[in-house]
Amino acid sequence: MTLNTYMPDALRPFYQSELTQYRAQFAQGHWAHAWTHLERAHVIGQAYPVTHSQVHWLMLVFGVKIKSLREVIGQIPRLLVGGVKSFVGHIPVGNTGGANVPPLRPLPIAADIQDMFAQAGIHRNHNT
Repeated sequence: MTLNTYMPDALRPFYQSELTQYRAQFAQGHWAHAWTHLERAHVIGQAYPVTHSQVHWLMLVFGVKIKSLREVIGQIPRLLVGGVKSFVGHIPVGNTGGANVPPLRPLPIAADIQDMFAQAGIHRNHNT
C-alpha cells in the first residue's frame, strides 16, 4: 500500500494545463471540450488526494452549471471517497471520473497522458 499525499512537481504543470484549458473552454461555452479537459485532469491527478478531490469538486460544479442532475448526484459520492482512495493508493487507474463511468472501473490511459507520466518519471498501471 502506497500513501500518496502531494502531486510531484514534475507532474503538476500537466495537471494545471488541463485545468487552464478546462476553464478557457468552459468560459467560451464549449461544454464538451471543457469536460474532456476535466476528465484528463482527473486521470492525471487521481492518485493524489487534493487534486483528485479538486477535480471531483469541479465536476460537481460543472454538473450544477449545465443543470445535469445525473452528474451532480454522481459526483457527490466520488467527492466524498475519491480523496481517501487516493490517500491509501487504491484508485481505478485511468478512470475519467464522470458519472457516465462506473467509479471503480480502470480505463486505458491516453497515449499523450502516458507520455506526461513518463516525462514526470511516474509509472501508472491498472494495479495501482
